[in-house]
Amino acid sequence: MANVVIIGGGVSGLSAGIYTQMSGHHAIVCERHTVAGGNLTGWDRGGYHIDNCIHWLTGTNPATDTYQMWEDLGALGSDVEVYQSEALYTCERDGKQISLYRDLDRLEREMIALSPRDTHAIRSFCKTVRDIQGHVGIGGENNDQPLTNGEKLVSLPGIIKHHWMSTGEFAARLHHPLLQDLIISLVGTEFSTFALAVIVATFCGKNGALPKGSSCAMLERITKRLLELGGELHLSKEAVSIQHENGRATSVTFSDGSTIAADYVIIATDPIVAYRKLLSMELPTQLKKKYAQDSKYRFSSYHCAFACDAKELPFKGDFIFEIPQEYRERLHTRYLVIREFSHEESFAPEGKSLLQTLTLCDEETAREFVELRADKTAYVERKRVIANDVLSLITNQFPSLAGKLTVLDVWTPATYQRYIGSDIGSWMSFIFTPRTLPKKLDNRVKPLKNAVFATQWLNSPGGLPIAGSEGKRAVQSLLEIIAKDQKN
Repeated sequence: MANVVIIGGGVSGLSAGIYTQMSGHHAIVCERHTVAGGNLTGWDRGGYHIDNCIHWLTGTNPATDTYQMWEDLGALGSDVEVYQSEALYTCERDGKQISLYRDLDRLEREMIALSPRDTHAIRSFCKTVRDIQGHVGIGGENNDQPLTNGEKLVSLPGIIKHHWMSTGEFAARLHHPLLQDLIISLVGTEFSTFALAVIVATFCGKNGALPKGSSCAMLERITKRLLELGGELHLSKEAVSIQHENGRATSVTFSDGSTIAADYVIIATDPIVAYRKLLSMELPTQLKKKYAQDSKYRFSSYHCAFACDAKELPFKGDFIFEIPQEYRERLHTRYLVIREFSHEESFAPEGKSLLQTLTLCDEETAREFVELRADKTAYVERKRVIANDVLSLITNQFPSLAGKLTVLDVWTPATYQRYIGSDIGSWMSFIFTPRTLPKKLDNRVKPLKNAVFATQWLNSPGGLPIAGSEGKRAVQSLLEIIAKDQKN
């Protein structure tokens, strides 16, 4: 049995720990914070619970391989209640609304009713959505049917066509502005339209729902699974360097001065941070090229949370609307996303509600937040301005909420950079862009022979399912290394 030291206790690190234990070796997961989970987290403010992570969880359909992975990790199972909303989000413009319904047939009908001139484009997009469902095995009336190999081959031209277009290009081909909003308001204009079709296919295929309790409850189940299998989890254990001799990692040193000997090492962090901090080395050519080419495709977000002195709200689920021009420069966005949590009654006191907003921002804006945090006064003032602007936008959109909202918290890319340690506060990796073929990067930690990465940064676009699968892939790679070592 080998001792495997895993640096980082986010989803990738916990996944790597669980699969290490399942493979018959011993996992020692070391997390620098007082809690594990990384981005899979939440916190309490003023009697409310703020959920940071799950908007929808890919892999909630038992017909998928991803569901099996979540079962392995303890995140899902027959005893875990799953909630699927009627719509993923709703867009509003000029008093009209359209929702991305979980009923794909209804979605297609309502899109065509809104914009008959776009019937051909709508039907083509929805066919691609159905084809993607078939590729994943969640097609058909019960969302459990795969396509045959012949059907997969026939579907490829439509899939390729939508992958070739960005969401901005696709939206520009449509005639109705509200339909355009539906396409670009959630993911922006730079994503591949195929990536958007995957989101729709996932949600409409019963494969993108919400596990009860959301992020913190899911983390608790995963952590419990690791410990029940016999793995170790050390909190407040920040790795500062990896010792190595003759091309092999030998131990990991921590900020408290302690050292843990390692037969093998799994690094579950942003590779930039790992090479700069833990190894004091330059990025390998492959990673350096990836970060240089796709740097503009990294992103982060900032958020506001509000206590609402009302139980009945004027919208349901996620609501998106275009904001007035005078706010766009300050907030670096065209749309505001608001979310309510009526499906989680424990998140707010009785008779109250919790509202949260999400604003995506590009790498340049994210880095501005990270650098601004060095000036605490200026950073706090920036957050105050954001909260006031967002509060004004919400109450202008929904006058019935005027006087009923109180700011609970504001968090930014600087918060993510501090908490999860990614370079610019990114909580996913590189976006899925058009006209490129995404591929998994090599997870070996060069030049070490006995170390691998477990990180979403090796597989676009990142996110929870990819984090979990990269933890599993890291252990598969490690087992190959162990077998080779034993042979020699």
